Amino acid sequence: MEFELAYWHWLVLGIGLVIVEIFLPSFTIFWFGLGAMVVGVALWLFPSMDLAIQLSIWIVASCGFALFWFKALKPKMIDKTTTGIARESAIGEAGQVIKAPVAEGHGMVRFTTAVLGSDEWEFICEQPVSVGDRVFIKEFSGNTLIVVKLD
Repeated sequence: MEFELAYWHWLVLGIGLVIVEIFLPSFTIFWFGLGAMVVGVALWLFPSMDLAIQLSIWIVASCGFALFWFKALKPKMIDKTTTGIARESAIGEAGQVIKAPVAEGHGMVRFTTAVLGSDEWEFICEQPVSVGDRVFIKEFSGNTLIVVKLD
């Protein structure tokens, strides 16, 4: 009795490998599942295909899909946003104090052009400042600016 793979064996194998990929974070087994599905379709179209040819198609298709993913698609999916760059570019911006900090509290500074979407920000300053003083952004602390007064 000789065991012969039918097209649906390959399709079930492919679907099974794709389902296994749900539980593994590698995103590699998925391509072998797609390769198995390609063999299933090829075997459905050409039912007299030898097992060696089926395995060859599976290996070539799986490796081809994996190479295509890692060389062509994945590099294009790298996060190329400018998140964080806006904060870096805001450092050094000058604003005018509109409410001086009292005791250990926060003051309020207004900028002529909006900084990260707002023209008024709470601030902390190590030096004493009063209303009308010009301050510059040193860094961010959450939603509060850390500013310095330059004489």
